[in-house]
Amino acid sequence: MTDLLPGPSTTPTMRPGGKTRAWGHWAWGLAVIILLGLGGYLFAARSRGAGHDPASPAGARGARPLPVSVVAARRGDVPIDLLGLGSVTAFNTVSVKSRVDGTLVEIHFQEGQSVRKGDLLAQVDARPFQVQLEQAEGQLARDQASLANARLDLTRYETLSARDLVPRQQLDTQAGAVGQLEGTVQSDRAQIDNARLQLTYCRITAPIEGRIGLRQVDVGNVIHATDAGGLAVITQVRPIAVLFTLPEDRLPAVLERLKAGRLLPVEAYDRSGRNRIATGRLLTVDNQIDPTTGTTRLKAVFDNDDDALFPNQFVNARLLLDVLRGAVIAPQVAVQRGPKGTFVYVVAAGGTASVRLVTVGPPAGTDVAITTGLSEGDAVVVDGMDKLRDGSPVRLESPPGAGAAKPGG
Repeated sequence: MTDLLPGPSTTPTMRPGGKTRAWGHWAWGLAVIILLGLGGYLFAARSRGAGHDPASPAGARGARPLPVSVVAARRGDVPIDLLGLGSVTAFNTVSVKSRVDGTLVEIHFQEGQSVRKGDLLAQVDARPFQVQLEQAEGQLARDQASLANARLDLTRYETLSARDLVPRQQLDTQAGAVGQLEGTVQSDRAQIDNARLQLTYCRITAPIEGRIGLRQVDVGNVIHATDAGGLAVITQVRPIAVLFTLPEDRLPAVLERLKAGRLLPVEAYDRSGRNRIATGRLLTVDNQIDPTTGTTRLKAVFDNDDDALFPNQFVNARLLLDVLRGAVIAPQVAVQRGPKGTFVYVVAAGGTASVRLVTVGPPAGTDVAITTGLSEGDAVVVDGMDKLRDGSPVRLESPPGAGAAKPGG
């Protein structure tokens, strides 16, 4: 019977939790591998990022040269300009109107043409004023005849009064009548002069020289001296003026040169500020400063012989204040800004880039004057400086049309 009883089993049994411990070991190993890979990636990235600090020393020896473009610093004159927004203004603007009432019978100008002072522009019907002139002349002739007769009577009364043949009162009365007729004749002459003046006003002439605008009235219309609108508008465009504004802190330098009698050139540029339209000279400065904007107005005059400037045209005014002679000039794109100030990369004779702290002067178009820190002939980097640092090896690739710039001047 004992053989039939089951004995102790020899098959190994699985402990509770054994499978969970195995998976935990695999997870810890995978985490260690990921951390090691991430640490290596961050170390490599940090090593590469060290090159972005321009003042940091160069990396390992034998690094691959970086391609850069360089331009040689040159020496030249840099103009000191003051820029302001302005508009073109006519020196004189006249609205041509009639001085008399009447029918417009003739027009003697073409719209947009240039006219001179005294040119006939239009003609008003002069017949009513001619009739008034003839009436005044007839009145004068009648009054002159009466005056002549009164003077003869006065002569007779003077002769008779000397013989005591007429009373003294009659003589005085005749003398008064002569005086009244003399005044009447003088008034008649004034009426004639007025009638002739009205005839003159029938001829409408140009009061100034300039460019005439569009016609406002057609032939056949009755015009009046009290009409709000005139026949046309004449603007004087030769010469022409430009009004522009400058900040108030620039005013002392301008006034100093004006008081010294210096001629300050002014250039007018188009809206984009790239194309020069005309060249003139500064005429005067306004007598007050606008408190709301802190600017003052200046007036420049331009000959405008080619009609390049037009009234109410928007322009950019450039006032030449002075010229910086013999300055070191470099492209503006070469100037960088960092924690220590402005600097440029200069390529030395050994083919390495070095940081050079500079002091920037006035701009000159796409270039800028360098007052300190740069010498004539230094090869400054104008392209490819993003990855440069102090002491980086470089490979020169001059930009098109830049000329040959050699490292170290």
